[in-house]
Amino acid sequence: MTRTVLVTGATSGIGRATAARFAAEEAQVFITGRHADTVESTAKELGVHGIVCDATDPGAVAALAARLDGLGSDVNSANHGNPGSLDVLVNAAGGLPGAQPEGASPLEAVHAEWQTNLNQNLLGAVLTTTALRDRLAPGSAVISIGSIGAERRGGSYGAAKAALAAWNAALSAELGPHGVTCNVISPGYIEDTNFFHGGLADERRTALIEETHNKRPGTVADIAETAYFLAGANARHITGQTLHVNGGAHTTR
Repeated sequence: MTRTVLVTGATSGIGRATAARFAAEEAQVFITGRHADTVESTAKELGVHGIVCDATDPGAVAALAARLDGLGSDVNSANHGNPGSLDVLVNAAGGLPGAQPEGASPLEAVHAEWQTNLNQNLLGAVLTTTALRDRLAPGSAVISIGSIGAERRGGSYGAAKAALAAWNAALSAELGPHGVTCNVISPGYIEDTNFFHGGLADERRTALIEETHNKRPGTVADIAETAYFLAGANARHITGQTLHVNGGAHTTR
């Protein structure tokens, strides 16, 4: 049976690698991103469906849910008898925010930083999952991308990711009786992403690698393979969890 998969924030990094992993198994994959040009090019390169959507915008997320009904109706009707049903939802949209507005007072700057991190790293996942929860088929999986920063001096970003894990635990309790698993993957340092906006110094990179037990950086494939496993038949009793995929670095303070 062909699975239907949605990966948010899938035009680069972890999201893109995860979408590619599911597409390699001939799933019907939908990806989202905020910019039309990158969504279009990524969808073409991966052979998947692309939809422009800002996960922090309630109106855009509602439109995404409505559009999925139309785009996925043929395959989903054949598989589940329920147009618009979804087998895997991967909330990968997020990351560090860009520069804050100029001329803001100290308190305004703090407010903007925290609000942006909460929007990008918590509310985007909450809104998307809420909009699509009635479409989650029995046996489906919700996977959200957290961060080692939730437990290690992550500031406003880490606080948002910690809240993501708390929300996931509640979501698991709500959806578990319906046969839906809900988990968070917590990466450490992952190379080949835009997370640091090109600003990671060589010394910092070396330190992050040295913190791991296996002395190597994480890769987007590490996270994509974990997401693929969590969405599979052999992970049906894993739910409400935060899985650390960071080479043991979370044990170092």
